[in-house]
Amino acid sequence: MDVHTHLVPKGWPDLAVACGGEGWPWLRVDSERDAMIMVGETEFRPVGAQAWDPGTRRADMDADGIDLQVVSPTPVFFAYERPADQAIKVSRIFNDLTLDTLAGDSRLVPFCQVPLQDPDAACEELDRCLAAGHVGVEIGNHVGDKDLDDAGIVAFLKHCAEVGAPVLVHPWDMPGGPRLDRWMARWLTGMPAETHLSLLAMILGGAFDELPESLRICFAHGGGSFAFWLGRVENAWNRRGDVVRGKSQYPPSHYLGRFSVDTVVFEQPALRLLVDTLGEDQVMVGSDYPYPLGERPVGEVVRRADWLSEAQQVKLLSDNALRFLGDRTGRS
Repeated sequence: MDVHTHLVPKGWPDLAVACGGEGWPWLRVDSERDAMIMVGETEFRPVGAQAWDPGTRRADMDADGIDLQVVSPTPVFFAYERPADQAIKVSRIFNDLTLDTLAGDSRLVPFCQVPLQDPDAACEELDRCLAAGHVGVEIGNHVGDKDLDDAGIVAFLKHCAEVGAPVLVHPWDMPGGPRLDRWMARWLTGMPAETHLSLLAMILGGAFDELPESLRICFAHGGGSFAFWLGRVENAWNRRGDVVRGKSQYPPSHYLGRFSVDTVVFEQPALRLLVDTLGEDQVMVGSDYPYPLGERPVGEVVRRADWLSEAQQVKLLSDNALRFLGDRTGRS
């Protein structure tokens, strides 16, 4: 089971006309199997048929031994920075296109996007999507300067728990600048830092204390740098509680059972750190397919982990993901 993949439809309406505003992403189709996501006149990311063709996706899944794949939006389409009415419209467009693209394939599990800057509208769109066939929701790790402990976002996460929708948190909108715009440094350093910060917000901002334990939430890319620096956070919580504890009721390690992470960490020492720190029940295969910084073959880092028992490998390869997805996939 692969809980972290993305989709890009092969074309969508002119979003300036459909949603209002300017500077929207659009797709420059270069051939039958190659395209470029454009933002204005800037090339954002090349994509191929893997991004939109279920047949190509299934063939790659077969080659990698993947039975089920969660398919989420590509974060560039979130539109959190825009007025809520525009984000509502673009969410509906891409959520419907996702269902059309996957065409009810039982091996491909659709996750929707929501206009997270408007929590009420986000709840309404989630409900609409669940009724239409989506299984869960992918959200970005922040909305402007609002992190995941923001009251509105916490209210949305409470709704996710109430309706049983699993949540995948994906880093996005990383800081730029001369030091970060080289070597894909925003992806190599900014993504791990963004996810780490979001987990701190959930813990120190008191979000986990407000949210029910029934919330199923997974942080992509191995939870960023959180596992490596948990000891530093724990030390700061104990030694500088006057400024670090925030609204948290317990030390950071208390919350380790409240969230999952994927395995997009590539190397054995990193995977072992995740399992040792978070527990064998909180780690599950993800790949970031079809993007080139993802893992191929999918799940290889787990399959090569001879230090895991057979039962532990089964948990990471499938059981934990099935528990995360709940009964919405029709599997058990």
